Amino acid sequence: PQSEKVAKAVQIVKNKRPDLMIDGEMQADTAVVPERLEAEFPFSTLKGSANVLIFPNLEAGNIAYKLFQRLTDATVIGPILTGMKKPVHVIQRGDTVGDIFNMTAIAVVEAENGKK
Repeated sequence: PQSEKVAKAVQIVKNKRPDLMIDGEMQADTAVVPERLEAEFPFSTLKGSANVLIFPNLEAGNIAYKLFQRLTDATVIGPILTGMKKPVHVIQRGDTVGDIFNMTAIAVVEAENGKK
């Protein structure tokens, strides 16, 4: 069901961008704890912690996004919405100037790529 969506997304990315280091589907803690990744996925091409996480739906992604944003020192950029005809980004309540700058940068890159 939901994990199949992630597995399909991983396969699509691997086919379109074989130069990217990508793996999945896996539990979130496995993706961000290098020791767990090595123990549970010794065959994985990933080394260290994942720097991009893909979730099966908006609700799961938003929960994780908010947790990472509030509980870690990581630079968290998002949410990034996909599947629209044009780039769409939502500024969240409480976003900092840095958050808005990062989302604007992503929107500019997407708009430029859309012109090609």
